[in-house]
Amino acid sequence: MKHKGALATLETIKQYYRVDRREIAFLKFIFEAYDGLAVSSTLDPEAGIVMFQIAPGCEADVEMILQDLKKNIMIEQVPSI
Repeated sequence: MKHKGALATLETIKQYYRVDRREIAFLKFIFEAYDGLAVSSTLDPEAGIVMFQIAPGCEADVEMILQDLKKNIMIEQVPSI
């Protein structure tokens, strides 16, 4: 039981990005395929602003995926909103 409580206190890491708005759904599907890695939310569909809630310890994996995706679509990190 003690272990379960420790997991409940872990918080996701929030990172914000501007992406090509035509690619928002594609990004969402990519990260859904990596179950438990990160969840994306669209904050401003017109401006292409999305937020990723990244599971603790998965930041490097998310960064690796985003760097690879940047080869084909526009993705840039923006300050916290």
